[in-house]
Amino acid sequence: MHFLENIKEAFRSIQSNLLRTVLTALIVSIGIMALVGILTAIDAMKFSLSQTFASLGANSFEISARGYNNRSRRGGVQEKVYPAITYLQARQYKQQIGDEGRVGISAFISGAVEVKAGSEKTNPNMRVVAGDDNYLLIQSFNLLAGRTFSAAELESGANVAIVGQEIKDKLFPSQSPIGQYIYLMGRRFLVVGQLEKSGSTMGGGGADRTVLIPLITGNQMPRQQALNYEIKTATPDPNNLTYLTGLATGTMRAVRRDALGQPDSFEVERSDSLAAKLDELSGNIRIGGFLVGFITLLGASIALMNIMMVSVTERTREIGIRKALGATSRQIRQQFLMEAIVICLLGGALGVLLGVAMGNGVMLFVGGGGFLVPWLWITLGLLICVSVGLASGYYPASKAAKLDPIESLRYE
Repeated sequence: MHFLENIKEAFRSIQSNLLRTVLTALIVSIGIMALVGILTAIDAMKFSLSQTFASLGANSFEISARGYNNRSRRGGVQEKVYPAITYLQARQYKQQIGDEGRVGISAFISGAVEVKAGSEKTNPNMRVVAGDDNYLLIQSFNLLAGRTFSAAELESGANVAIVGQEIKDKLFPSQSPIGQYIYLMGRRFLVVGQLEKSGSTMGGGGADRTVLIPLITGNQMPRQQALNYEIKTATPDPNNLTYLTGLATGTMRAVRRDALGQPDSFEVERSDSLAAKLDELSGNIRIGGFLVGFITLLGASIALMNIMMVSVTERTREIGIRKALGATSRQIRQQFLMEAIVICLLGGALGVLLGVAMGNGVMLFVGGGGFLVPWLWITLGLLICVSVGLASGYYPASKAAKLDPIESLRYE
């Protein structure tokens, strides 16, 4: 019998033992579903988290004065503390970077502020941040209502503010905060915008507890010490991040007038390390998922081998008749191997469909968008099906091929 005839014979045998074949294929499909589903879910979650990290600044870096925020001792020696980055230096850096990247300048004013409006007031844990025109974009804060600061407001240092969701709920529970006045740190501000709800971020409330004011306005607020300006630079192209980091380092050295041969007076902290940690974590989880799927498939292969052994025993007389009519041992072996492979592929096809659906279901559950078709894991799953069919069917097929035709014809 040639190849196509073996496939037809496999389907005839499957049809004659339909219930047993369906149960066996279901065992295989569960193993493939576990394998493909887990790997697809990991890829889906990684894709969703990668987009989240990108929106949180995975394609960006921050520049701060070296040792200014972390005055630690190393080897018993006090680390040198360099001067804070001034407003003029931050502006010069932003102007010189130009269109090479998106630069956002901000300054933390206070993290324990009480905001008032009429007779209402918030808890004294609101944070006030001063930012420029790129602050919302760099921080991935979205406006729910109102507008951003105008160029005139940014340049003049107007008393305008954008508030978070928690501040709106506390002060204006039944009306829009846009156009209303709030009081904080001894000054009155006109609310021109409201931020979308972001939820808690590391216990800090995220954007919900934030009052954003223009950068120059923040510089005029009462304080006990000079402001430390934070510079964050982002690029839409992650492949451009290394080049932009080098450019930013050279630019800041010139702005800070660091002498040739002297160490940088500032630190550049890239946040793409989040993506690297995600890759490492997803790789370990992927190995664990593969092991779970492999163990499940091992049980399926044992069940399939048992079914094929029973099939050989039941069809002993049929094997004798085929050999008496001229079928060779090789043809008998191919027939049973093909039957095992077909059963595995039928179960594997169902398992792949269920696995892709399960993986994308997890992606939908975690809030990811789109539909992921993992062609690599689909191909791997089908190849594993063929391998399981060969491994499970080889011994029963070899046993069938070695049967003596005379003894087989006598079998009842």
